[in-house]
Amino acid sequence: MRHLTSIRELDRDAALAILDLADELAQVNAREVKKLPTLRGKTVVNLFYENSTRTRVSFEIAATRLSADVINISSEVSSVAKGESLKDTAQTLEALGAAAIVVRHPNSGAAKQLAEMGWVQSSIINAGDGSHEHPTQALLDAMTIRQLFSTTDLAGLSVVIVGDLSHSRVARSNILLLNKLGAEVLIAGPAELVPEEMTAMGAKRFEDLDEALASRPDVVMMLRVQKERMASEFASEREYAKNWQLDSRRLNALPESSRIMHPGPMNRGLEISAEAADDPRSAILRQVTNGVSVRMAVLHTLLAADS
Repeated sequence: MRHLTSIRELDRDAALAILDLADELAQVNAREVKKLPTLRGKTVVNLFYENSTRTRVSFEIAATRLSADVINISSEVSSVAKGESLKDTAQTLEALGAAAIVVRHPNSGAAKQLAEMGWVQSSIINAGDGSHEHPTQALLDAMTIRQLFSTTDLAGLSVVIVGDLSHSRVARSNILLLNKLGAEVLIAGPAELVPEEMTAMGAKRFEDLDEALASRPDVVMMLRVQKERMASEFASEREYAKNWQLDSRRLNALPESSRIMHPGPMNRGLEISAEAADDPRSAILRQVTNGVSVRMAVLHTLLAADS
């Protein structure tokens, strides 16, 4: 395995191997000295064409804890601002010694293009491309669910993904991965924000949030409303909150065993209430913590064989 640009590149065993390794590396993250020599001498470049806090910082921490050198580049302060292409930027970074390039890009398929066109020999990791995929987010979500329910795979569990599915790369990667691991995937959101492709990917659709929650899901995963990617689909925050927010009423109707997740950043008061975000059943901060372990596992898997 040389790249990770899509969950489709992982079969069930490969995904479980990364998750098992992430569990082991989580023990390193719990130590006083959070450091392994695994990638000493290697350079990991975070190339981000879109803003990010959780993903960029967790990749930086992950690479540092594996003793790699880390360089963070945003498009605003690089030659991209002068018109340099993704190909030329990646080739420049490889010439400067990048063993892996972690790419976040507004265009769907950008990371896959880098990996498949043969422009660079560096490992390419997709940190989110347009509305396409976000594979490491799906892996950290799966890790979190495994921890919450003390299971190896996710067979027998149900996960409902709610909200702006149309623009969500997180939803697409999660549907693919959760299905691979045996979970039942449910989706719910406004008709204009639920693409037909998601049912073809193996998700069962509900047209009403209360109906979806009445199925007593094990996990409720709320999605951020991505207004920056919308043209005219989103008309009223008040109407959206009324129909699709995990509010106090819906929170109180959930089984005590259900867990709440959100990939972040959250729009409190829109897709999720402050009460739900801070509820004891919320695993949102655990997701953030697990992001470091999962990204360590991905970097280890892609780069350690060459160490």
